[in-house]
Parts: sequence; structure tokens; C-alpha cells
Amino acid sequence: MSVDEALKACADLPNVSRRLQVLHDLGLGYLTLGEETPSLSGGEAQRLKLASEMGKGQSDSVFVFDEPTIGLHPLDVETLLRVFRRLIDSGATVIVIEHDLDVIRNADWVIDMGPGGGEEGGRVVACGTPDEIRRNPASVTGRYL
Repeated sequence: MSVDEALKACADLPNVSRRLQVLHDLGLGYLTLGEETPSLSGGEAQRLKLASEMGKGQSDSVFVFDEPTIGLHPLDVETLLRVFRRLIDSGATVIVIEHDLDVIRNADWVIDMGPGGGEEGGRVVACGTPDEIRRNPASVTGRYL
């Protein structure tokens, strides 16, 4: 059964419901309980690991996510952004390595690497708020923001 189906079936079990709700809130309600982790995408695996950390004290925690939006529907990206905001509001630091413009637009601070990929990359092109990146003529990312 899926996480969402189990959430309905276990509504009268508070401990189980609470844990399933975290998975649902992370946009993982469609996963089948007992699914083997090698079948998960990188983004799903990162969110599953995050689920195990949710509810713990995050005031001194640093979370690093590497391209967590790969394969996500835009509505799932919104869900992920809400989770990031919840972590930040709990005192955590969230670092995201990402190309998704919606995630970049919602960042507090951006470090734009480039100016291209491969041998053309690896240098800090711009850093600042998304608005500062948008106004920076050296930033290719800024042109798309």
C-alpha cells in the first residue's frame, strides 16, 4: 500500500500517523511501503533521509541537498520548498546545489558558479540575493531569473 493509503488506514494510530504524515508532507505519499531504496531516484532518496530527521531538533543542523528537484513535478518542487522553509524556521541551515530556477528564486543567498560547465566552470561568477544575481551582467543564471 502507498504511504497515503497507509495514512488513511492508520488514522487511529498516532505514532504511525505522525511518521506517515512526514512522508506525505515531503511529497512522498505515492511511495509503496517496503519499496526497496535502490529503486528510488536521487531526489526521493534525499527526501526519505530528510524524513528520518524531521521532528528532531534542527537548531544546529546543516542540511546539504544535491539536485533534490531532479524528476520532480513543479507542484512537488513547491512542497520541497515548504519543507526547506520549515527547516529554516526551525533554526537549521539548508544548502542546496541546484539548477531549478524556482528553487534559486526562493533562496536567501545564491553562489553562482560558472561561467559554464566542465573546464569552463568552477569559478564564483556572482553571489548575493536572487535579485542581486538577476542584476549581475556576469551571471548567466541571472539572465533567467
